[in-house]
Amino acid sequence: QVQLVESGGGLVQAGGSLRLSCAASGRTFSSYAMGWFRQAPGKEREFVGLITASSGRTDYGNSVKGRFTISRDNAKNTVYLQMNSLKPEDTAVYYCAAARALLSLWQLEGYDYWGQGTQVTVSS
Repeated sequence: QVQLVESGGGLVQAGGSLRLSCAASGRTFSSYAMGWFRQAPGKEREFVGLITASSGRTDYGNSVKGRFTISRDNAKNTVYLQMNSLKPEDTAVYYCAAARALLSLWQLEGYDYWGQGTQVTVSS
């Protein structure tokens, strides 16, 4: 069992930056691939990015590529989402998720555990 807790959300002006954190419980954090998703009001949950467990390979959704960066610190059981050049359309609840297997990591069903989410609001 893995419990995930996101933090770092808030209100920021367009063009600004935020760093989200996702703290995980358990001693096997380093073996999980981690993903970030977001959900805006009235929209489906959207893939933001992922980082694999062993190689630390990252991949991002097209809407955030070049602006967002995912990293992980296995010693701290934490994964980060650095968000730069924020736009009003980035406004959403952001969720982190953990996956035991390297399957369908770009989709919701690829993940086994989810955090409760943190709100990010970008004003114009």
